[in-house]
Amino acid sequence: MAGTIDALVPGGKANPGPPLGPELGPTPVDVQAVVSEINEQTAAFDGMEVPVTVNYEDDGSFTIDIGVPPTAALIKDEVGFDTGSGEPQENFVADMTIDQVKKVAEQKSTDLLSYDLKNASKEVVGTCTSLGVTIEGENPRDFKKKMDAGDYDEHFDDE
Repeated sequence: MAGTIDALVPGGKANPGPPLGPELGPTPVDVQAVVSEINEQTAAFDGMEVPVTVNYEDDGSFTIDIGVPPTAALIKDEVGFDTGSGEPQENFVADMTIDQVKKVAEQKSTDLLSYDLKNASKEVVGTCTSLGVTIEGENPRDFKKKMDAGDYDEHFDDE
């Protein structure tokens, strides 16, 4: 009875309890081995919720696919704040540099619909809009308009 289990786990800190334990318990896999491998593979995402897929076979073998945390979580971790603004167009909670935007876009690139770093960065800027995070001291909507106009193209020339 092979199967798949999807869960959201804390990076580097998964344990045999919920959400993994109850799902893995009835399967033929070694729960502790799965947890150890997940922790090893998600250590870089310490403190963030990470999507994980465990595929298992009847013989107890398993593979683990690690996803990328949500863009908002990457932004929060990069800039260092806990929660977004309740009024994101009025009250801003943090400011990012263009290099930080690019870093988050690179981390998230496999999950984004963009074909290049500039457009991936625009998607990150969109998330900044809903979180209440400015970029280079500017409202993210104004920043995106400047990106569209080519004002920041020199930051993406090395693609």
